[in-house]
Amino acid sequence: MNKEEVLNEIKAAQAAHIEWVHKAKILINGKGSKETSIPVSPHDCSFGKWFYHEGQRLNALSNNPLTCMQNIDRLHSKIHEIYMGIFNTYFSSEQKSGLISKIFGEKKKLLSSDEIETVNEQFKVLESASQELLDELSRLARRLEAVSDEKIENLA
Repeated sequence: MNKEEVLNEIKAAQAAHIEWVHKAKILINGKGSKETSIPVSPHDCSFGKWFYHEGQRLNALSNNPLTCMQNIDRLHSKIHEIYMGIFNTYFSSEQKSGLISKIFGEKKKLLSSDEIETVNEQFKVLESASQELLDELSRLARRLEAVSDEKIENLA
């Protein structure tokens, strides 16, 4: 792969992450359902599929400190952990699983004002971690731009 292709991969990963956060916001704003929810596991979302596979080649960049990839992994996992808490608040396993919910799918729980406040606070933390992740990815892209095409082609 050449530099432009790898930079495009990073941009696509950033865009996938931004879309994922947007879909999380849709769930919180009351428009999402369990069926339209986003992956809870960090390895199942589009960003995670890229980062834990193709993205790992960037560990070999000579100007990319190990802490960069560790920070991306830590932040990405943190974001999914927060989202899992939000998701579980809306779709707790305590809800009845009768015939109607099996046919039509599980409904979102109506939250109390305290639960709504907690979810909104959790989402603010998620957004903050998301911005940190995007900043780290931007730094990674700048490091990549500083490396010769030849070194990038040798990453494969």
